[in-house]
Amino acid sequence: MLLLASVLIVSGFAGYFFCPKPQLYGYTTYSKAFLDEERRLLRLTLAEDDRYRLYQPLEGIAPDLIRATLLYEDQDFYRHPGIDVAALARAFWSTYVSGGRRVGASTITMQVARLHWRMDSSSPVGKLRQMIRALQLNRHYGKEEILEAYFNLAPYGHNIEGIAAASLIYFDKTAEQLNWLEAMTLSVIPQNPNRRNPTTRVGYDTINDARRRLYQRWREQFPEEAPDAGLLDIPLSVRNLRQLPFAAPHFVNYQLARLPRWQQGAIHTTVNLDLQRTMEQGLQTWVGQHRHEGINNAAALLVNYQTQTIKAMVGSADFFDPTIHGQVNGTLAKRSPGSALKPFVYALAMDDGLIHPMSMLRDAHKRFGGFTPENFDRRFLGPVVAKTALIESRNVPAVDLQAQLKSRSFHEFLAQAGVRGLKDERHYGLALALGGGEVTMLELATLYGLLANGGRLPRLNSLLSQANEGRNFAVSAKPLLSPEASFLVLDMLRENPPPKSHPRYFDFAYKNDIAWKTGTSWAFRDAWAVGVSGPYVLVVWVGNFDGSGNGAFVGRRTAGPLLFSLFNRVYPHRGWRLEDSINMASLNIKRVDVCAATGDLPGAACPRTVPAWFIPGVSPIKVSTVHRRIPIDNHSGLRACEHSPGKTTQKVYEFWPSDFLRLFRQAGISLKTPPPYATDCEGYDTGKRGRQPRLDSPVSGLDYVMNLRRDEQHTIPFAATVEADVETLYWFVDGDYVGSAKRDEIFYWPASSGVFAVTAVDDSGRAGSVTMTVVAVH
Repeated sequence: MLLLASVLIVSGFAGYFFCPKPQLYGYTTYSKAFLDEERRLLRLTLAEDDRYRLYQPLEGIAPDLIRATLLYEDQDFYRHPGIDVAALARAFWSTYVSGGRRVGASTITMQVARLHWRMDSSSPVGKLRQMIRALQLNRHYGKEEILEAYFNLAPYGHNIEGIAAASLIYFDKTAEQLNWLEAMTLSVIPQNPNRRNPTTRVGYDTINDARRRLYQRWREQFPEEAPDAGLLDIPLSVRNLRQLPFAAPHFVNYQLARLPRWQQGAIHTTVNLDLQRTMEQGLQTWVGQHRHEGINNAAALLVNYQTQTIKAMVGSADFFDPTIHGQVNGTLAKRSPGSALKPFVYALAMDDGLIHPMSMLRDAHKRFGGFTPENFDRRFLGPVVAKTALIESRNVPAVDLQAQLKSRSFHEFLAQAGVRGLKDERHYGLALALGGGEVTMLELATLYGLLANGGRLPRLNSLLSQANEGRNFAVSAKPLLSPEASFLVLDMLRENPPPKSHPRYFDFAYKNDIAWKTGTSWAFRDAWAVGVSGPYVLVVWVGNFDGSGNGAFVGRRTAGPLLFSLFNRVYPHRGWRLEDSINMASLNIKRVDVCAATGDLPGAACPRTVPAWFIPGVSPIKVSTVHRRIPIDNHSGLRACEHSPGKTTQKVYEFWPSDFLRLFRQAGISLKTPPPYATDCEGYDTGKRGRQPRLDSPVSGLDYVMNLRRDEQHTIPFAATVEADVETLYWFVDGDYVGSAKRDEIFYWPASSGVFAVTAVDDSGRAGSVTMTVVAVH
């Protein structure tokens, strides 16, 4: 007998010390709790077994809850080896010997064993198995680990397991935010989770009885810390499962699609629930007010460019409306941006030294190979300063600038800025600046965030952990644009006037700067507006997810008012200016007076100047020679050869190049052009001032092809831009005179194959040349 006892004792010790180590967590799945930046619940997902279960480290649980639970469930938890022998003896006597009430006597370790292995411990055999498993857990895990496992596995009513899920569901708090009364409430539920349902009257009364028994123990154990017993009579606001929030649905679905399946627990996002609701309500209200125009859907995205975080994402006007495909997230859809990308062409052109904000550009009919862009209004303004061309979204100047970019192509810039899915550059040609490609709202927000961050590309984050890791990313990232060009573009865009307000719906008396731009895609499928104001980039889109067009889908008319309406809601402060967020002293820019008519530094004869920014050493800044004082014969009114006091008078005239003169005439603008020279100036060196002819055709570096199969004469047009005082152009090919034409006429040269030097000489002796190649094909 003694031998048998010894064998049993040795076997018991061997089994205890050599039993395998079980997993505490890996055997089950967990929910995901999406929280906003202030830890407010957006959505709680179910685990794979349809239970609400969240993992919570012990250090993230309120100390009052831990103490209350130990007092109620297992006061000797830190002293016993997983089994409380004295408590088991009392329970056995009461349950099986004396016939008293049934007592469980399960320690917290035994409860973890039962929950972990899903045991039925109501029978003696089941209780024995539970005890053995408790010893196994106590052998391999410390007390803190076992206690943490209990708080993650304990039932709290319904299909809720774990304190993290219970605190979020019932009290809309994380486990560490629970107050004393909430801690007392939750600590008594696991002992009888079916009866102690805090969301019902009966369940709450049962909980209250248990809380009072627990309170007595608390007063005995912590007399100096026990609050007044009357605190237990204060009714608690407890949330029902049916009241769980389903906030920011597009954003949460966006996160679910991106997060790995194994990621679990509380997921702290960058979204602000107040801003999210404000955007949703504002967008829904606006769409409802415009349904009579056939507007049924829209999307909006709010980004804080300073912290590089997403603050609100509204993917459609109504997530639950299947008639508009409401569950589609419009902020992720690839759509044509229309003219919304033009600001970046202007920024690149500034960095390449092609323009500054007051540079004079040409808005006129022009052919770029096989591409002939037109403006939205199908009109041309003629000469227009760069700032006006951008604000009024003129197409020809933008395409012309895109064609002139030197350091890198616009396509290359967009790829560097993270625009995905771009086709080969040749696929788009020069239509890329006009919306020939497609972008998402997230990509567009990133691009405008780049402008607001001084040319450094932001990395938009949607999780707080990512935002903290990437806090210095904008500082260390390689700039894609200079800070100077970025500021100048925003400075131009903030002069874009607000859309005309509707007296019934909108009030655009907005006192903050908004640097904003619109876009309208081909066939009126998409209306865009993007704005920068305060710390935010706001992108709005109006359209239909099925791609159907609507004449109302115009950026300025439709998306613009929505943009301003939302800005009034999400950033209603007054008096913010663009300079408030920029260290102006660090920018290499200078403000000077330029000639209002030309954008160049004013010459002595410039009649009016305006202030303008330029980048020293980069911007093409020169003295204007358009306005000149010339001697006019007092008798004939003709231009004199030179000034002779008493016989001539110095008068100011405008010497625009011939292409600008032609544009002014087309625009119906009358200019004060110089009169012709007097006849006695023949032979006088009148060409000592002014520009030499600039050949517009033929184009240097372009091969001209003659198809010899066609039975027709092959000609090549010759044309040049000349000074305002030029009347006739004389054309030479390889030094041989081939003919002449009036200033605004095209000269047609009979072509032959070969390489030729083409020269244009004006009637003042000024000359310009290009080299032309003509190829014959059969």
